[in-house]
Amino acid sequence: MQLNNNVTEFILLGLTQDPVRKKIGFVIFLLFYLGTLLGNFLIITTIKTSQTLGSPMYFFIFHLSLSDTCLCTCVAPRMIVDALLRKTTISFSECMLQVFSLHFFGCLGIFILILMAADRYVAICKPLHYTTIMSPQICAVLMAMAWMGSCVHSSAQLSLTLSLSFCGPNVIDHYFCDLQPLLKLACADTYVINLLLVSNSGAICTVSFVMLMCSYVIILYSLRNHSAKGRRKAFSTCISHIIVVIYTLGIPLINPLIYTLRNAEVKDAMRKLWRKKLILDDKR
Repeated sequence: MQLNNNVTEFILLGLTQDPVRKKIGFVIFLLFYLGTLLGNFLIITTIKTSQTLGSPMYFFIFHLSLSDTCLCTCVAPRMIVDALLRKTTISFSECMLQVFSLHFFGCLGIFILILMAADRYVAICKPLHYTTIMSPQICAVLMAMAWMGSCVHSSAQLSLTLSLSFCGPNVIDHYFCDLQPLLKLACADTYVINLLLVSNSGAICTVSFVMLMCSYVIILYSLRNHSAKGRRKAFSTCISHIIVVIYTLGIPLINPLIYTLRNAEVKDAMRKLWRKKLILDDKR
């Protein structure tokens, strides 16, 4: 792991350098952040204090709201403060912490969505065994596994990033420490590292998306045997979950297209990799 480099801090260019636009951004970001905090804290407080919201579904919603709050807090407070500053810098350690936190809570949110889908599957498809399968102890174990899985994912991303050396430019053309803008500042060749980073996140998003869609298709298919009232209730719940899934996983799935496929260097490297594969296949 490479920790010796000449860069001690990074300069964040942000969304704009225009003072007026930065002030407008400050107001907008502050309102959105406060709204996010208020909404999630309301959900967390309601579930924690209510005697009737003790089912596994609300247990998972509680942790999802907590995860969303932490994910938003990783970026928003600093972005709000930076909107009022002329020059915005972030230390190397703080930047790496932000990378770890973003991937940790982002991955945790995806895993919780999978647990929520599993909970709905058991509740609708195996209602007689629901209390046994989704007992408080099992839910706690599943949640602990989600936290550990997120830690493994974010640790892998951080380790790959720290394996690079940063010895030259320190200006990040972004408003927070995102991996792709950060890799552009590395002194060494980042092709393999970039491929591993994208594959790590892409695999989690793709597999999770397929699992979630398959589970909800099975759930919706099984609703044909339920009463009209039961179908409406279950369908309403599933649709709301599917919307959250598409929103949560849609952006990470699009990120590789934005950061790599529109990059001429990456496209050229992909063509070379494809040609090498064809040559190896021909030799066989």
